[in-house]
Amino acid sequence: MTRFITHDTVTTRYWHSLEDGRVQCDVCPRFCKLHEGQRGLCFVRQNLDNQIVMTSYGRSSGFAIDPIEKKPLNHFLPGTPIFSFGTAGCNLACKFCQNWDISKSREMDTLMSRAAPELIAQTAREQGCSSVAYTYNDPVVFHEYAIDTAQACRELGLKSVAVSAGYVCAEPRAEFYRWMDAANIDLKAFTEEFYYKITGGHLQPVLETLQYLKHETQVWLELTTLIIPGENDSAAELEEMTQWVVENLGPEVPMHFTAFHPDWKMMDKPATPVSSLLQARDIAIKNGVRYAYVGNVHDKRAESTYCHACGELLIGRDWYVLSDWNLNAEGGCRFCGTKCAGLFDSKPGAWGAKRQAVRLD
Repeated sequence: MTRFITHDTVTTRYWHSLEDGRVQCDVCPRFCKLHEGQRGLCFVRQNLDNQIVMTSYGRSSGFAIDPIEKKPLNHFLPGTPIFSFGTAGCNLACKFCQNWDISKSREMDTLMSRAAPELIAQTAREQGCSSVAYTYNDPVVFHEYAIDTAQACRELGLKSVAVSAGYVCAEPRAEFYRWMDAANIDLKAFTEEFYYKITGGHLQPVLETLQYLKHETQVWLELTTLIIPGENDSAAELEEMTQWVVENLGPEVPMHFTAFHPDWKMMDKPATPVSSLLQARDIAIKNGVRYAYVGNVHDKRAESTYCHACGELLIGRDWYVLSDWNLNAEGGCRFCGTKCAGLFDSKPGAWGAKRQAVRLD
């Protein structure tokens, strides 16, 4: 049961006191050690009265209805609308952040929208959404708010989707994903050097989250890697990454390779050429990944889903619009009957590419 201190500040569970008088936050592997009144790197978790509290409960940077393919999820209720929201702050410090105005915000004015979990779930259902996404910034930092919302969604028959970097400790991770139905995890690169120098984090905790989700939960999992020229786009790194995915997660976990554009503190890098994304996709397929996609660019062939057994087109995509549907009612290939991994309705959704802003207050 969430315990409120004020209308937007709640107590949390994952912390412990240190001998020097500070309090350590144990939600993520950053383990921020805070003096009284001090905030962690994420900014929304704070030492208040010698305990860690969350200071952005019920406050959002905005609400919108998106196509589920935008998360991106290509094998989870394709074509359906997903009610999306986030808060502010992040527990990583990615120099290339594409949502820095939200994730790096230190202004509570960013969080002008307010909504209780029950209102979010009710509104999502009224708007015809099949699911709710915890996105725009990492739900690791609004753990309590996300879980309460997911519980409200489950009571109304809605599914919950986490869009996360997977940088979280084992105990809060288990509590969080107990309430999630799908996740897209951002596997930012496949070297410790990249994670340490460019994100301020470490690679191994992310790999542990991926293995946990695949082998210890029923959460549908897809991966995204933002391909940055000169940083994580070498053939050698992509070979190692995709081989690890197949060997440790299996061939059915979809991988999305998306285009970087200069932003935040990485304005000196060029935008990712389409050729780099296609190379990453080709390497993934060569190494056994059955479903590999490109994103943030327009390439219908590389955005679409094909049967891994017979090679026929299963789901055609043109940006976020579904153009072909060759799955049978059981989610198998219409041509050869082979099951396509994922969660599919008997018919595709028809939401299309539109994004619809929603006001709840």
